Amino acid sequence: MEKLVIGEVLKPQGVRGELKVKSLLDDVNGFKQFKKIFIDNVEYKVLSFKVMDGFVILGLSGVADRNMAEFLRGKQVYGDRDDASPLEDGRYYIVDVIGSTVVDENGKQYGIVVDIMTAKTDVYSIKCGEEILMFPLAEGVVEKFDIKNKKLLVNSKRFNEVLVK
Repeated sequence: MEKLVIGEVLKPQGVRGELKVKSLLDDVNGFKQFKKIFIDNVEYKVLSFKVMDGFVILGLSGVADRNMAEFLRGKQVYGDRDDASPLEDGRYYIVDVIGSTVVDENGKQYGIVVDIMTAKTDVYSIKCGEEILMFPLAEGVVEKFDIKNKKLLVNSKRFNEVLVK
């Protein structure tokens, strides 16, 4: 079973053990697809789900009160890939992009994608030797996502315009 990072626990919500979760899915309602989630490799059955102010509020089996929920603060939330909704063409899960080599049309390698911060425009972090470089997924930067071969083909001119060192 392959797991996807689908969210991050922000904090306990209320006194009954519910969790406020930042969704890493394009649509917060995509969380409804997951009947079970994993946090620190522990499986939890989803007992309740609601969306509040763009965040997901989850009630989980085995998390009965605020004190138990507090132990999950800051943890990554994983879901089974088989439970995830299929993506439209040209859309990819973060887990599929991380580890990809960033290369331009001339074959120059810039580094390996190590993190993606989701925002209105996603920001990619790449490791180049000991340095961490960042670039926004602005228009024209990435020309092709080759998920199968773990490569991102970037337009060198556009890439260097937006690259943050």
